[in-house]
Amino acid sequence: MQIIKLPKEQKDKVIGNIQQFFELERSETIGSIAAEQLLDMMLKELAPYVYNGAISDARKAVFEKMQTLEDELYALEKPIMTKRS
Repeated sequence: MQIIKLPKEQKDKVIGNIQQFFELERSETIGSIAAEQLLDMMLKELAPYVYNGAISDARKAVFEKMQTLEDELYALEKPIMTKRS
């Protein structure tokens, strides 16, 4: 699977958020290189799970739309009258 690449602005923002998390939650200071390495590792590890979850959500949404479409198509059918002898 291809590693997710974030645009520079997004990556810089997430790196800052990681640094802030470590400072606030762990009372630790980490540099931008360490935060970037952590981000890269987390993207590599989490990407398949997030991707598969998104595919599952998309599959569910498509299935629900197909059900609605099928109901709408049945509603469009015209009744057929048969002649009785």
